[in-house]
Amino acid sequence: MIRTIALLLSLTFASHAAQAQDWALDGMDPVSYSREGAAIPGRSDIVTMWRGKSWHFATEDNRTAFEANPRAFAPGLGGLCVVALSEGRSEPGNPRYFAVIGQRTYLLRSEAARRRLLADPQHVLMQAKAVWARLHP
Repeated sequence: MIRTIALLLSLTFASHAAQAQDWALDGMDPVSYSREGAAIPGRSDIVTMWRGKSWHFATEDNRTAFEANPRAFAPGLGGLCVVALSEGRSEPGNPRYFAVIGQRTYLLRSEAARRRLLADPQHVLMQAKAVWARLHP
């Protein structure tokens, strides 16, 4: 009986973990970064598939905007931390830390990295884009 319960719990957790791995931005609404200036969790019932991931949205309007032009709302530089890239490292950005520069959203690994980017965005982005170009020719 205990083994059966343990097996069911592990299968449930594995199923949830597999589902969460397919969620882009850990379920954050990509449109909210630029429209609201905030990382807002998307709803599980307002979803679209793009590039093999489930993108979640806080509103139908946000989903519609994303579907019209997903590249405009997907984070730049593959969602990697811009500051880490500028230092020559490839580290994933955290969807809760971001900066919108121009028309593009960039993810960062921490609040400290966000402050560093915002202190000199042109320099950091120039370096990050150079590293990105070498990693993704």
